[in-house]
Amino acid sequence: MSDQLSMTFSALADPTRRAILARLASGEASVTELSEPFAMSMPAVSKHLKVLERAGLIARGREAQWRPCQLKADPIEYVAKWAEHYRIFFEQSLDRLDDYLRKMKKPKAKKEKKHDRQKRKR
Repeated sequence: MSDQLSMTFSALADPTRRAILARLASGEASVTELSEPFAMSMPAVSKHLKVLERAGLIARGREAQWRPCQLKADPIEYVAKWAEHYRIFFEQSLDRLDDYLRKMKKPKAKKEKKHDRQKRKR
């Protein structure tokens, strides 16, 4: 599965491919429709689609003359599950930092109160 993860990250590394996936999130589209927002040739768009297809992020069909592409979310779900482990790690780290900062703040607050009382006595 780590090979799948590498392929997915590699495919997602390119902004054009991410834009194609964002478009496919709203539904099927032809290669022509997918190429419209980009200033590149159809063969260049096809190369991007092949990378996405090899990574399992899209499926390409054939309906007469129309060749629809559709988003396949399984690899993205796998990335999300992989990243979830690290989200938990970072949340726990931030919780520990928060606890530490609270402990550091408490003695300082006590010292400030004591200092304020001494000022008022003078």
